[in-house]
Amino acid sequence: MSDWLMSVPAFIVAIGLLVAVHEYGHFWVARRMGVKVLRYSIGFGNRVWGFTGRKSGIEYWLSAIPLGGYVKMLDEREGEVAEADKPYAFNRQHPARRIAIVAAGPGVNFLFAVAAYWLVFMIGVAGIKPMIGAAPESSLAAEAGLGAGEQIVAIDDRKIENWEDLRLGLIERGLDGDSIALSVRAEDGDVRQVTLDLTDVPADPEKMFDRLGLMPYQPPATPLIADVLADSPASRAGLEKGDEIKAVDGETVDTPQALVERIKSRPGEQVVLSVARDGQTRDIPVSLASVDNDAGEAEGRLGAQIGVDAEAWQSMRTTRQLGPVAAIPAAVAKTWEVSALTVRLMARMVTGEVSLRNVSGPIQIASYAGQTASIGLEAFVGFLALVSVSLAVLNLLPIPVLDGGHLLYYSIEWIRGRPLSEAVQVAGQQVGMVALLMLMTLAFYNDILRLLG
Repeated sequence: MSDWLMSVPAFIVAIGLLVAVHEYGHFWVARRMGVKVLRYSIGFGNRVWGFTGRKSGIEYWLSAIPLGGYVKMLDEREGEVAEADKPYAFNRQHPARRIAIVAAGPGVNFLFAVAAYWLVFMIGVAGIKPMIGAAPESSLAAEAGLGAGEQIVAIDDRKIENWEDLRLGLIERGLDGDSIALSVRAEDGDVRQVTLDLTDVPADPEKMFDRLGLMPYQPPATPLIADVLADSPASRAGLEKGDEIKAVDGETVDTPQALVERIKSRPGEQVVLSVARDGQTRDIPVSLASVDNDAGEAEGRLGAQIGVDAEAWQSMRTTRQLGPVAAIPAAVAKTWEVSALTVRLMARMVTGEVSLRNVSGPIQIASYAGQTASIGLEAFVGFLALVSVSLAVLNLLPIPVLDGGHLLYYSIEWIRGRPLSEAVQVAGQQVGMVALLMLMTLAFYNDILRLLG
């Protein structure tokens, strides 16, 4: 419950801000193009609060449903327009002007992402050193001889500073399906070159990392219960937040990953956890759940979030901080990288190479908003940048009800010298509404599955 007390306000702030930025792009360019704007609204539905500009007559609204917004412009297709106002109607503008107005929304979202990443680089990007843990025997990392505690410092010629850099770099190169050269620093400081062949590695990020066998190195530290899920094996057994797990069936576990792997290997079985609580160690029997993974194999589930004492990770932490000038090209490059990767992953979803489970809806976004807000300003601003890019890319899809669909219509009109017939446009709108509804349904479905574990 406490998580949602943080997540809901953070989600409303994030979506409200990003929608305001997006709609302001339409608003600002429309006014510069001489189009008469009637209303600028954050949210849909009935007005909750607002005012009217004294000179402009524009209505500024905060509306009841905070999941979007709109800029209402004078348009003869939506009602009677006085003869004197017709030159200022949106539908009377040249297609190039309408394209500029529509494109301004996603464009400003990209600019916002650049500004947000610039601020993040100025504050300092906190992360985890790209040190790798022990790789499973059948993985590509194990076949290449990568060992626990080694640090990946570059992919080809690209410098890697933290795990986010490593993850994004591997996903990007995995989509190419080529061989990559890793520069790996051993614990003694020596750097060697390791080649990984990604030809047969799945494009789906989750499956990709399973095949690679790359996971963050976990320094030896007693795993503990970070949170207990309601109505789970952990809660029924009486496990509590903060419990330290010393052993499973008498076998010591000294990292969270070791505990997770031990639990996974015992689906539906009863195990005895040696738990340290309040200075005392007790043995607690737990009947594990059994859940099928993506491969259809049964895995054990405890129903708890596993972590370690924060101090155990101090040596793994790293911070990248840049000055005001150096942060500009870094922010532009980061925005481009995230945008390009988003487009490529969406394209692979269409072809079926990347699972549709990667689509997230408002519930998952709210969860991420709360998590990043609880971490700090840098994390929350980075989250805003990521969602702003996603919002821009999504709106540029050539779906008629989105900005991209309007851009498609106006581009065709510009080329043909006349608009598409009203029947074609209406049919396109209907198809677009169905496509958008299906996308929203999928996003909610994935969110619910995640909530159910």
